[in-house]
Amino acid sequence: MNPTNQSITRRSFLHTGLAAGVWLGTASSITYAANANEEIGVGLIGCGGRGGQLMKYFMKIDGVKMAGFYDPDPGRAAATKKASKGNGTVHASLDDLMADDGIDAVIIATCNHWHCLAAIRAMEAGKDVYVEKPLSHSQWEGQQTVAAARKYNRICQMGTQQRSDPMQAEIKKFLHQDKALGEIQSARVNRYGQRGPIGKRTEPLVIDSKIDYNMWLGPAQDEPLYRNNLHYDWHWDWNTGSGEMGNWGVHVLDDVRNNVFQDKVSLPQRIIGGGGRVAWNDAGETPNVHFVYFDTGSIPVVIGLSNLKEIGSAKHPGPGSGYIAYCEGGRLEGQRGRAVAFDNDGKEIKSFKGSGGNDLHQQNFIDAVRSRDASSLNTEVQVGHDSTGWCNLANIAFRAGDTFSYAAAKEVSGEGGIWNSLLEETDKHLQSHDIKIESSEIKLSPMLTVDVESGQFVDDHAQQANGFLKREYRKGFEVPKLA
Repeated sequence: MNPTNQSITRRSFLHTGLAAGVWLGTASSITYAANANEEIGVGLIGCGGRGGQLMKYFMKIDGVKMAGFYDPDPGRAAATKKASKGNGTVHASLDDLMADDGIDAVIIATCNHWHCLAAIRAMEAGKDVYVEKPLSHSQWEGQQTVAAARKYNRICQMGTQQRSDPMQAEIKKFLHQDKALGEIQSARVNRYGQRGPIGKRTEPLVIDSKIDYNMWLGPAQDEPLYRNNLHYDWHWDWNTGSGEMGNWGVHVLDDVRNNVFQDKVSLPQRIIGGGGRVAWNDAGETPNVHFVYFDTGSIPVVIGLSNLKEIGSAKHPGPGSGYIAYCEGGRLEGQRGRAVAFDNDGKEIKSFKGSGGNDLHQQNFIDAVRSRDASSLNTEVQVGHDSTGWCNLANIAFRAGDTFSYAAAKEVSGEGGIWNSLLEETDKHLQSHDIKIESSEIKLSPMLTVDVESGQFVDDHAQQANGFLKREYRKGFEVPKLA
């Protein structure tokens, strides 16, 4: 990485546009760098719940002002501007926000399907970018976003805020430098968080006429919606979201990439996974039970995920949203803001206390905007792309799956102990909801092999899986090919 270190009086770029959903111009790549004392104007793209939270964190930082707001739902944009108690501009279009010379950096807190296109267009327009997780909706567009950061020499950080918690450095020292628990043998990742069904309408949802639905859709296909709510529940529709794997899974898998692998493993070499959307009979598509094995070539990793209630003795080990590093001399259980190490007898030997990373992560981004040193970012866009990649591949495994069978699951051999345990726990969990794991409701992929350098699937079953690496973009909202 070659950190940008350029400075001009103010950036000057050609006007670019998304008028009528079409990007009309080509922005210049002139780089603007704020000096240490200059006020940084921040624009917010996506003014929902997370956008409002992020605005509050950025507003705490000295020398930062909220300069602009855009949301396809104008009521949300107006309410967020009011909450800012400032004089930032509510822009009528994304085009206008991108052309606003008073905005130096943008926060992207849109639906997942907009993350990459918004980030690329912002960097093309000379803005630095803080983009919420997951970085991408598909693996291909994440590659283009990394390429955009390099082409336009921009600062781009993904919002996995745990990366900025100083506790992570303490954990890595404990595990790798001190080797207090010996060698790490395997890792288990958890996301067990109860949710509920999103409804299943007989007639398509009628979109509020005040919402610019063409812009809300952006790159996504215009398909009828049969859920009850437009906002938030887009997470559970493949057209716009990435399911719980991309919602919470990216946080906990990023922790494992950071603390267990120290970012030395970008993507797994092989993957097998499955699950189902069960019990609810709603309009959602993404799995509410999901289980995946990652072959990294070194330490095996599994992730178990469920949005169903845990009943009776059908419980998961470790934290509900976190990870377990199983080691020769015990285990470390980590989660947002805390971690505990145990010896092999289950005795607690050390605890770690953290902040969760909010405030610090946003400050880290602004510091990099000022210094123009992208290498100082805690979740630089390439790191974010790699961690998001695990989630994208896990979702592809589910989508490329067929009916689950234990015979097919035995493709995991050798160090499959954590995989077998995960399957047994998932089986018991499903049975508590009167669902059989070996049934048409549960899918399992074949073992998929990944070319880590290209990010493509290879060997058997590659054709179907590769079909999910890039989405079909709606005309006028195509992510440009830069890599």
